[in-house]
Amino acid sequence: MWIILFFVLPFAGFSYVMWHVWCLLPVGLPLKWAVVAACAMMLCTTFLNFSHAVDGMPLPLARACYETGNSSVFVLLYAALLFLLLDLGRLVGLVPRAWLYSNCLSLAVIVVLLTGVFTYGYFNYMDKRRHTVDLPTAKDVGGGVKIVMASDLHLGYHNPRKELARWVDMINAERPALVLLGGDVVDGSLRPIVAEDMAAELRRVEAPVLACPGNHEYYAGFEGSADFYRDAGITLLRDSAVTVGGIAVVGRDDRSNPHRKSLGALMRGVDKSKYVILLDHQPYHLEQAERAGVDFQFSGHTHHGQLWPISWITEAVYEDAYGPWRRGSTRYYVSSGLGQWGAKFRIGTCSEYVVATVHAK
Repeated sequence: MWIILFFVLPFAGFSYVMWHVWCLLPVGLPLKWAVVAACAMMLCTTFLNFSHAVDGMPLPLARACYETGNSSVFVLLYAALLFLLLDLGRLVGLVPRAWLYSNCLSLAVIVVLLTGVFTYGYFNYMDKRRHTVDLPTAKDVGGGVKIVMASDLHLGYHNPRKELARWVDMINAERPALVLLGGDVVDGSLRPIVAEDMAAELRRVEAPVLACPGNHEYYAGFEGSADFYRDAGITLLRDSAVTVGGIAVVGRDDRSNPHRKSLGALMRGVDKSKYVILLDHQPYHLEQAERAGVDFQFSGHTHHGQLWPISWITEAVYEDAYGPWRRGSTRYYVSSGLGQWGAKFRIGTCSEYVVATVHAK
């Protein structure tokens, strides 16, 4: 399945798009081959990123490879969808054949359209949305607790320290009593995180920070990721729980660990007279939190698909792919993430952080 997803589909899509580009280019064979070769090189840098080959490059070059390779995958997706739409239009007689062969105007329109879509996608990603969640409870939480929650920061080559500093400033501006991170704080490599000393930036957060692991902490190497959390002053809850005032925060290990505790076993040591918040990176089996007596679950992982129409897929896979949800007396929030995997584009989705207030009814 993974071989099909990461190798067969990209190359099939690349071949389909390049065939159309080849037909559209009104130039000679040498220039056509040059365009195809340049596009192939950009796509191939994606596999360098997955293999961690970029970790041996100078940091600016590694960052350029990461941005170029992963951006090309997203552009390829939209180019394939656009050409598929044109081919369907041709089949039903709405698109003349001449539009798709040796046509400078068609090529220019396609380039301008894709440039416009991804320019919007970039600025939409950079615009971090603030979403609020109201959490009334009959339990004793004093005068109320303000909590900032975020997931999927994906710090690394594409989200550097400068961007993280902006996020820390946004969190501090909320003056929260507690900050909760729902996993995937790191992306796929610890090299840029260590090189830019991003831990020092996270130590500027002016509130206790608790987090659960995500699958990318395992991709990057769990022990190294745990060391980064400690250096950043973040309490990593890996199948463990802590109490902060009237709030009991439970952090599950990620599904990447097949030996993680069941939620039932984990909750046996939790004081349910406190308001119980569960951090579980991947929002599968939401009924477990309801059965275990959790008051509120915060998750991430889905990115809400990050790009339309991938958001349709996540909505089909998960009971709650994005936003607030409720099962019985248990409330949920699945975040689309403050950062993102791959290139800096959000189309049909948003990057966000959540400001929750737990208060007496």
